[in-house]
Amino acid sequence: MSDDSKSNTKTAGAAPEPAGDGSSGGGARRVWREWIKPFLMVLLVVGSLRSAVADWNDVPTGSMRPTILEGDRIFVNKLAYDLKVPFTTVRLMQWGSPQRGDVVVLYSPEDGKRLVKRVVGLPGDELALRADRLYINGKAAEYQPLADGDRDALGLEGEPQELVVWETIDSQTHPVTWTPYQQAMRQYGPVRIPQDNYFVMGDNRDMSRDSRWFGFVDRDLIVGRALAVVASVDRDQHYAPRWDRFFLGLP
Repeated sequence: MSDDSKSNTKTAGAAPEPAGDGSSGGGARRVWREWIKPFLMVLLVVGSLRSAVADWNDVPTGSMRPTILEGDRIFVNKLAYDLKVPFTTVRLMQWGSPQRGDVVVLYSPEDGKRLVKRVVGLPGDELALRADRLYINGKAAEYQPLADGDRDALGLEGEPQELVVWETIDSQTHPVTWTPYQQAMRQYGPVRIPQDNYFVMGDNRDMSRDSRWFGFVDRDLIVGRALAVVASVDRDQHYAPRWDRFFLGLP
């Protein structure tokens, strides 16, 4: 047999060469390029949007009852006041400031936890609390009892021990809750709120850890305004949906 025949026979019986660069590293690079890298890019984009544009916040406690209930998921507009560098509190642009009555999401100056509270005191205000009544710059807030059907509308049909009324400050009206049997801070101040700081409180006045305890909130710690309940579940009823609270605007 000729040398050419031997060569052809050897070539015909040889195993096919592996695709790619012939190394296990080629497969790893392909997985990185086709799967892991696109997934990480999506996470980065979504995370940046949630950090700087809009987000949702699950509410685990009742400190904002009856406005926000345990099990509510609220929509947070992070462009309500400014634009920040994603994942930081560094402000790039500002076009507004929190107003009295706004429900805001903030980082607690006490321990850094994310909280949901209502702005009741603005920079420069003198604020006091006397027997549970708010005074802003010497003017007392107004209080009105709930009308017929308000308790059911606010989801309070099962909470007769709580006293719920409408509170009005500077034409801003929202419900507040008191629990007479609960030990609470019912006297505070008067204090003058420094510039670039805010005084926040929970609508559930006797069950909220707020500025009465951890002090003023620096403007940079406020990350956005809560606008609505987008979904809600009743944890006491096996997480059954509260359909009447879906897409419910916050007063």
